Amino acid sequence: MTKKLEQLFDLPADLGPGSSDSSVKVLHDTEVSLQAKQEIQEQRNIIAQVDDAIDKIDIALPTVRDLEASDQEMDELASNASKSFDDLMDLGMNVDSRWASDIFSVASTMLGHAITAKTAKLNKKLKMVDLQLKKANLDAKQVNNEDIATGTGVVLDRNALLDRLLGKTNEEK
Repeated sequence: MTKKLEQLFDLPADLGPGSSDSSVKVLHDTEVSLQAKQEIQEQRNIIAQVDDAIDKIDIALPTVRDLEASDQEMDELASNASKSFDDLMDLGMNVDSRWASDIFSVASTMLGHAITAKTAKLNKKLKMVDLQLKKANLDAKQVNNEDIATGTGVVLDRNALLDRLLGKTNEEK
């Protein structure tokens, strides 16, 4: 090999094709393999540290409490507003017509509050379902990514790869 190629590929001077010192080449390959294993282990350590940090964040975040209490409060508000609507409608029917329009206006406002309370409760439940679906989707993606990250491979030389691509078996050669 020429000096320029050795410098270009950062090869030691005694690893040329005519070199008789194959133990140096094996030593170099072993050294590269050890470096790759060390880099893989470093990456695994970094991933483990990130996982630990995520777990700490999850523990530190406060859990959502009193979801059922919120539902009960919304139901109570809706029932109170509906009851007030009924009472105001009865009152509006029993008073002088010049005052009835104001009472009916307030009654419709109460009915609007009842509808708003029920809608808020429904929206909260829909958001919870949406969050659960998103979490399930992320969990599924994470499982798929772990499968890809832990895959295995086969080392082939050029001729073996060409044979596989061409579909040749050992008997056909």
